Amino acid sequence: MFRPDNTIPQASVDELHIVFHQGQLLSDMRLAEGCLIPAEQVRHSGWNEVRRQFLGYWRDRPCYVVEIHEVDEPDPLQYQKGNLYHILGRVDEQLFALAGRAQQLLAWERDHQFCGRCGQPMRIDHQERAMRCDPCRVINYPRIAPCVIVLITRGEEMLLARNANFPQPMYSTLAGFIEAGESAEETLIREVREEVGVEVNNLRYFQSQSWPFPNQLMLGFFADYAGGDIVCDQVEIADAQWFHYSDLPLIPPVASISGQLIQAHIDSMQR
Repeated sequence: MFRPDNTIPQASVDELHIVFHQGQLLSDMRLAEGCLIPAEQVRHSGWNEVRRQFLGYWRDRPCYVVEIHEVDEPDPLQYQKGNLYHILGRVDEQLFALAGRAQQLLAWERDHQFCGRCGQPMRIDHQERAMRCDPCRVINYPRIAPCVIVLITRGEEMLLARNANFPQPMYSTLAGFIEAGESAEETLIREVREEVGVEVNNLRYFQSQSWPFPNQLMLGFFADYAGGDIVCDQVEIADAQWFHYSDLPLIPPVASISGQLIQAHIDSMQR
């Protein structure tokens, strides 16, 4: 449904817009795909655009992300404001990915207004999706932070942990950022050892997911328990336990790769 493209098309009345206001995503509660707002509606709103970028095509319709000025006041009876978590699991997975792409590109443009080497203003190159400094020729591309996320299994059980920063008592798979010089597999083994104190083996790649909180690429794995007792990292992990696949706590939705890892293991146990 979504086709990425960097070449800005000619103006079209068929355009769609993903709109952010003060860092929050706007959704029109009257529309079936609420965060995709038609061009005519955006024009009639009278909003002041701070920046916009072309994203590509959604169902062959040109799609843009727009940031509107903080002084604008979208009608609260028509528009709902929230972060991307508000639409996670409520919209199509591709639409969630598109909204995440939109947020990341806005943040990238905002955070690279000036060159980190010489301090001069940078300009956006829409053809190559880059921020360029003409005086010293520095080029900045959208930044992606690669992470590993892993479901550790022990027969019919899976090891799930509750992050100390979770706002609710949700248990999820373990995850961590890949550090400079590490492979994904080395990161996985290190993160598991640091966060819960156990050893793993038989690592199997599952799939990846772009995760816009704020700009991660999640590389999903399965791993088998190889030994050790659970000893939680006192800073990041509030609790970690083994759970039977038929008796699970609150877990992430299947719109997330964590939920997909868990569901895939449940399916394999029920065959």
